[in-house]
Parts: sequence; structure tokens; C-alpha cells
Amino acid sequence: MCGIAGAIGWIDAQVEGALRRMNDAQRNRGPDDEGAWTSLAEMQGQGASFHFRRLAIIDLSPEGHQPMVDPGTGNVVVFNGELYNYKTLRRELQGEGFQFRSQSDTEVLLKAYAHWGIEALGRLRGMFAFALWDHRRRCTLLARDRLGIKPLYLCSLKPSANATTVLFASELRSLLASGIVERRLNPDSIASYVWNGFVVGPETIVKGIELLAPGSAAIVQTNGSCEIRRYWSQPRYKPTPDGLERMTEALETSVQQHLVSDVPLGVFLSGGIDSSAITALAVKTAGAGVRTFNLSFDEAEYDESAYARAVATALGTEHTEVRLTQAQFKSHLDAALSSIDQPTFDAINSYFVSRAVREAGMTVALAGTGGDELFGGYRSFSELPRAQRASRALAFLPKSLVGRLGRLVGQLKAGATGDVAPQTRWGKLGDVLETQGDLVALYQTSYALFTKEFAAELLGGTTPESMAHGLPRSRAAALRELVEGEEILHSISILELENFIGERLLRDTDAASMAVSLEVRVPLLDHELIEAIATVETKRRFYPIEGKTLLREAALSHLPPELFDRPKQGFGLPMAVWCRQALRGEMDATFADSARCQAVGLDAKTVARLWSAFKSGAQGIYWSRVWAIFVLLRWCRTHAVAL
Repeated sequence: MCGIAGAIGWIDAQVEGALRRMNDAQRNRGPDDEGAWTSLAEMQGQGASFHFRRLAIIDLSPEGHQPMVDPGTGNVVVFNGELYNYKTLRRELQGEGFQFRSQSDTEVLLKAYAHWGIEALGRLRGMFAFALWDHRRRCTLLARDRLGIKPLYLCSLKPSANATTVLFASELRSLLASGIVERRLNPDSIASYVWNGFVVGPETIVKGIELLAPGSAAIVQTNGSCEIRRYWSQPRYKPTPDGLERMTEALETSVQQHLVSDVPLGVFLSGGIDSSAITALAVKTAGAGVRTFNLSFDEAEYDESAYARAVATALGTEHTEVRLTQAQFKSHLDAALSSIDQPTFDAINSYFVSRAVREAGMTVALAGTGGDELFGGYRSFSELPRAQRASRALAFLPKSLVGRLGRLVGQLKAGATGDVAPQTRWGKLGDVLETQGDLVALYQTSYALFTKEFAAELLGGTTPESMAHGLPRSRAAALRELVEGEEILHSISILELENFIGERLLRDTDAASMAVSLEVRVPLLDHELIEAIATVETKRRFYPIEGKTLLREAALSHLPPELFDRPKQGFGLPMAVWCRQALRGEMDATFADSARCQAVGLDAKTVARLWSAFKSGAQGIYWSRVWAIFVLLRWCRTHAVAL
């Protein structure tokens, strides 16, 4: 796990200086080593330049140093991530006559490309973002893993009329640190953020910076031209008689591979089904000595430490419980907020648990991310099919009429109080009915922070034409194509993986964990496991909804059922309490700053109304709504980014 940065195309002394600043900005991603390489014989002309920060996980020796050069081909790579099947690939390549001088997965990647070219991407099992200079073709291959576990940001600049430079980095903030990227907000991305609480890719919060899409590769020439290729997409639902057997085998193999490490490794254990399943399979593989970690709180309604403790005891792990008080939260809040790479309302919980695990001496941690999305653990798996049927049944009526009726009924059901309508599922009933059964629109409406009407008010009364339900129109079209003709529960799973996981949770986890130099691995998001799960029959995979029975049977059947027979409680901090108490003064000042609101394209009066409604306890105004706006305003001020 590391930080990579580089430039392709026109490179001169100014670009090299920018790259050094970019690399320094990613120091936390790789405190163990750093390196640089350039394809140029002198400091000016067309080529490539790579910089690297290392967090040593596999092969801790100097032989793992990057940028790594293949002496046989002259190819060079900077690689962030882990290849979990690198030992298998290494043996295969040795059989083809390749020789290795290190024990690193990075060298395996170089040799794999030398042997198979770009087709090597289809053989990689892991999480990764890398840049590989092809010496013979004088071009650079940029690639990102299938689920988007590791990020890769790109920015194209024009130093002169006849020159182009493509910059890349593991973090958006690294590109800002270059000093040559304009700090201007993307108006479409502000609209995306207000809808989602995060910015949906490929665009980012900063105009001109984009994300390489998951499962994609870019071939960048030294003249700056770029060809994007998609090498993987979410699997279609294809039930097979051996689907359950395939899934179980893939699950066990994934956890086994994710345990490979030359440094201390632990497991995030909340006590829920997903993290408990990962822990149980880790114990099955490694035996005694598995270390688990849990974050606990003084606020009893948010504290799951007793459940985690019970699971740890049943599995015989070496368990550590870290208590986070409101005072500690406030004292570390600046560091937590500073860990956010792009504005998001849901990253600081990952920061605090990552910090606790790192301070306990771990360099790698396994997480249960993906269980809800793959096995139907959310209410969306039951609510969206019902909402689709209801909205289709009323599709014969004018949209405007359906919307007005829905908003009226929704506000009555939600118990509206104050001058800000409830921003809840019931509050969005009118928006739901207006979708007329479009599943992508339904999904987006269900997860929206605000009603369409209130989101437009926050944006000053208008929503960009380029956006549809919080998505760039091209992105919405791509998602519709993915789920077209699919079984509905599998479709919902795809949308959860593509949007909630791929656009929010994985990006948040990467930035928060790497801020404290911790590598987080997610065994449930192994692509071979996801492909195997798609062959399991729907009723076997998803029912009962929210029960995740299949995952329990695959990993937890030997544990007492009462450990998990309880209402679902997602991991989170007591933010509603803390926003009204420890953070109230700072949030008061932020929301009262009308100039700051205007600088990011928000209507100051609407922002003030929202904050006032939350403080007064108005029905249906959850903490996430005000926190999202607070984080956006603070992030833009910190990084001097504005419209």
C-alpha cells in the first residue's frame, strides 16, 4: 500500500518540481521509503516521470523499492495496492522462464506485463492502482482494480499550445499540492455532492480533475492523448447448480489470500455479521493469534462493543476495545477532517477506527465491507421493489400531480414540523413516485440526502442540466445499461456496489486509513467472489432480506445464533449528539458565514434554515444532512477551492 504520483507528456523543471510537492503531500501513504524515476535523458521534453511513497507490506527489503525497473524490458512501474494471487502468478511466470530478484508482488506485475501485455490485467486478483511505463512503445498504462478499492486521479494540463502534461496521483489533494492545478470547484460536482453527500465519478469536486473508473485502464501517449479501456464489469445474474459451492470456496480463498502479510495484521470487528464472518474465516485459516479491534462509545445506543466482545470470546481472538469519548472526538476532529481527500459526510468513523488499530501496532487491517451489498443486508432490497411497483402503478397520471400528492402524503406520514420539510424516505415520497419505476432514479432518490425541491433551494434554485438524480447523465445511462433486464435484487446489489461502495465507502476508507499509514483490505469485495455470488440462486442468496443467512451459513454456522439474532445496527459515531454538543460552536460559526456559502455555490439563507431546523429537533432532519454541508464548507476553506 503506497502513494503514487507522476506525469506523462511534456515534462520540464516546473513539472518535476510539482511532482516533488505531490509526492511530499502523500507522505502518510508511505512513510517507509520514497523514490523517483524519469524516462528523460535531460530535464525537458516528452516522456514520463514517476514518484513513489512506500508503506512496506510484502517483501520489506530494499528489493521492493519503487519505482521498480525491469532490467529485461526497461519497463518501469509505480504500484499502489496488493496482488493477492502474486505467488500463483510468480510460479506460472517462472515456468515460462522468467527470473525474479525480489519476493514482491510489484515485480510479479512487471513480469506479467512483459509476458501478457495489457491482457495481464485480467489475471490480477487484488486491489491496485498503478502506472507502468512501456519502454518500447513509449507510453504509460494506468490501471485501477475492478471494484475501485484503490483510487487514481488524473488531470490534463496545457503548459503551452503545443504541449500536454497528464498528471496522476493517489489523492486529489496531491494534485492540488502540485501548485500547477487550478483550485476551482466544479459546479456539477457541487450538485452531485448536495444530492449524495459525496461526488459521483468520474468527475471530482475540483474542475479538471477526474477519477479513472474502476475496472478500467488508460493508455497515455507522450503527446498527452489518452485511450480508456474497460476490462471488467459487474457480472450478470447466472444461477448454476454449483453456485453455492463456488461461492463458499471463493469466500474462503479470498480471506486466506487477504491474510498474507509481512507486517502485523488485525481485523475490524464490530460484532455484526460481516466483520464476524471475516474474523471467523481468518481464525479458521490462521488459528490462534488473530487480533481484533472494536471502537466503543459512552453513548449506549451507539455502542456495539458488547457484541464484538462476545464474538471475539467465541472465536478466541486477541481482542482490543478502544473507547472514543466525545472529548477525544473533539480533540482529534481536525486530524479526522484533514484526512478527507474529497468532501464526504461519511469518512471520519473510518478515520477513528483506523487510528486506533494503527496505534495498537497494526499495519494491515481486514474489514467486512461489502456484506450488506452482496447479500441483501439493507432495507433497499425490500423497499425499492415495493417503490418500483407503486410508482409504476401510478405512471398513467401526470408526473406533477403524482409528485404533489406524494409530497403531501409523505409530509403527513413523516410528521412535518418547522419550515424545513422532513428530508427522509417519507419526505421523498413525491420524488419516488415521479420516477415511474426507473430503478436507477429510484435508487438515487432513496439515498438522496434531500428532497429534489430542497436540494434545488440549497443550490440557489437551479440544478445543472447535465445532472440527473444526482448523477452525471452519462453515468446514469451507464448504470441503466448495467441493470437492464437483470433480476431486481441482483440489480440493487449492482447499484449498491457501483455507487455506495465504489463512489463513497471505498474512497472514504482509503483516504481515512492511509492518513494514519494503515492498509485496509476488504475480502468480501474480491472480484472472483463477486462473480461466484452472481451464480447463486436469488432466494438462496438474499432471503430473508436483511438476514444475510447465506453468509452466516458459510462462515458462522459453528457459533451460537443468538450472537447475531438482533436488529441491524450499522457502525457509526454518535454524531447527532456530538453535533448538538461538542461541535455546536464551530458549526454555528460555519453556517453563519454567508460569504463562505456563496463561494461554494450554496444559498446561505437555506443553509441557515437547515441548521436551525436541526438544532430545534425538527422532524426528519438527520445529522447527516447538516454534517454534509459542514464538511463541504470546511474542506473548501481548508484547500482554498471555490467557484
